[in-house]
Amino acid sequence: MKLVRFGKPGCEKPGLIDGNGQIRDASSVVADISSVTLGEGALARLGQVDATTLPLAPAGERLGPCIGKVGNFVAIGLNYADHAAETGAPIPAEPIIFNKAPSCIVGPHDDVILPRGSQKGDWEVELAIVIGERASYVGANEALEFVAGYCVCNDVSEREYQMERGGTWTKGKGCPTFGPLGPWLVTPDEIADPHNLSMWLDVNSERMQTGSTRTMIFNIAQIVSYVSHFMILEAGDVITTGTPPGVGMGMKPQRFLKPGDVMSLGIEGLGEQRQRVMAFEGSLLDTSHPGHGHTRP
Repeated sequence: MKLVRFGKPGCEKPGLIDGNGQIRDASSVVADISSVTLGEGALARLGQVDATTLPLAPAGERLGPCIGKVGNFVAIGLNYADHAAETGAPIPAEPIIFNKAPSCIVGPHDDVILPRGSQKGDWEVELAIVIGERASYVGANEALEFVAGYCVCNDVSEREYQMERGGTWTKGKGCPTFGPLGPWLVTPDEIADPHNLSMWLDVNSERMQTGSTRTMIFNIAQIVSYVSHFMILEAGDVITTGTPPGVGMGMKPQRFLKPGDVMSLGIEGLGEQRQRVMAFEGSLLDTSHPGHGHTRP
């Protein structure tokens, strides 16, 4: 299945993608596609539905993040051998774990807003894992049983905050709008091999990243197992798994985002995203702020 959430921020409805690529309103089947409903068997109920029997979603609706009410938003750093090489970092012996704030999650086509004073905004196309049920001390041989699905993540970063401000990477990773997810949450039965997916990212129609999940250092089962030994993973938690080469920080000279830039990105079988880059212009607490989204492009 390909699952979506559509509508205004905070009021998204659940949807299914039918065989013609149209969004069907699934709110008569489940209340949402979220950490709460995954734990209540939402995927099983949606899997029994003929999408063509559901009403079409209104045309032009905004797409929200494909999973709602995320608890943990975990990220894995330097998990692609070719990306580690471009940054001059050694291949990690164990997965590097950091957190993105769940409050940074936005829809796949929402604006990305550079924080006040930002000079080094950067892009990272990534494969994200959505957890389907509680996982603790899971073995790698059983870890895939805990995966509800996969989606595209743009792990937007502020490199000065991440690398030059001391402490952990987290402060450069969790700014508002730095976590676009979607367009779809794709269940594992739709993806023959998540470790063989092409991925790409453009800035202003110029190709920056071209890669494949084949170059992951730690695979999905290893990642889920490893993270579950350091925290309890709950249904609806997201783990984003690293990026291939081509980030702005790795270029010579380095290149960073500026207001007016447009990022386009995608992963084979998981859909595409598109975000405008905007300057910070006051509070982001108002849901009418432009960072809270637009309709599908």
